[in-house]
Amino acid sequence: MSASGSSHVQAARKVLADRLREMCRDAGLDGKQLASLCGWHPSKVSRISTAKTAPSAEDLLVWCRACGKEDQAADLVASLRAVEGMWVEWRRMERTGLRRAQEAVLPLFDRTVWFRAYSSWLVPGLLQTRGYTEDVLRAVQQRRVPVDDVADAVRVRMDRQRVLRDGRRRFAFLIEESVLVNGLGDVDTQAEQLERLITAGALPNVSVGIVPSRLNRTRMPVEGFWIFDTTQVNVELVSGHLTLTQPSEVAMYAGTFAALGDMAVYGSNARALIAAAIDALG
Repeated sequence: MSASGSSHVQAARKVLADRLREMCRDAGLDGKQLASLCGWHPSKVSRISTAKTAPSAEDLLVWCRACGKEDQAADLVASLRAVEGMWVEWRRMERTGLRRAQEAVLPLFDRTVWFRAYSSWLVPGLLQTRGYTEDVLRAVQQRRVPVDDVADAVRVRMDRQRVLRDGRRRFAFLIEESVLVNGLGDVDTQAEQLERLITAGALPNVSVGIVPSRLNRTRMPVEGFWIFDTTQVNVELVSGHLTLTQPSEVAMYAGTFAALGDMAVYGSNARALIAAAIDALG
């Protein structure tokens, strides 16, 4: 697990551990007394309460019962499941191929009304052309996925773009200028993709901002991320996929998006940068 992914998960585990420790204290129990009521060795209580060991769902039920707080068990188990689902390594997510990984996010896209996406590596998936998507997913498949279902995965991603045509949804994309000159495919594929950015930016419910490459930036490029409404952030790291739902963390990414958005150019200025990148292709 990457340091970034593990640090987020560890922080969430600590929040859960703090809640358990507070519950124990409110019940007037110390660690040894709680261990005795649970039928555990005291060291297990210590490991769980300091977030060194993640509890199981059964552990949480036993803990709540010992503290006379069985009514809180369901909420704690839900928090545990959220922590467990925060971090998924790509090799686990994609072990059966790329199509299923693409399908897994369809419910999230279907229920989201306000999309915000920042990319410092590639054109965001909702704005990708079929050729660009195929080049991206082929590179992923060759690097880490033994199953070759790229054609199926491309179809799923293309179908996902139907949300762009739903007028009740809003989309804000921020793309680093370097993305305009980085491409996995040939000149024709890159040119088509850049033209797609221009046409997508003309849609009434879509905003495309380009963050210019320049000195004296107030914010440096960060990892790519998506914000879904105001409830969830998905971050794509080198080794895995991070899901954040804590309001404070979602707010942090929203603040970063706003700061980067203040540095971006839009409309005719954005189109000028894209056109320059097209001209540079020759």
